[in-house]
Amino acid sequence: MKPVLLDRRRFSSVSAAFALLCLTLTPLAHADLPTIEDPSRGAGGILETLQNYGFDIVLLVALLVISSMFIGVCYHAYTTYSEIHTGRKTWGEFGLTAAAGAILLVIGIWLLTTATEIL
Repeated sequence: MKPVLLDRRRFSSVSAAFALLCLTLTPLAHADLPTIEDPSRGAGGILETLQNYGFDIVLLVALLVISSMFIGVCYHAYTTYSEIHTGRKTWGEFGLTAAAGAILLVIGIWLLTTATEIL
């Protein structure tokens, strides 16, 4: 049985038809650039709008800080939990780790909320 090869003339006519189709449909496909959203505090003059964008950036950084703190507390609690099974730590130490981590998270959230209110 002979392998079926693509005829060059047929391939070139198909590719030419596809190129012609793409060129005719190109003017129909146009998109506008998205508009910039106003900051969460609203837009005003140029300086006020820039300050409001700065506030949103600071809030995003604060959220990233709290998220990294949460991941750190979870990681430390998990390592403490895994060390319980090897006999290095006790359940009391795990509870103390979880409680201290929760207190640190609450204090961190409170501090960052207070700091963003100052802005």
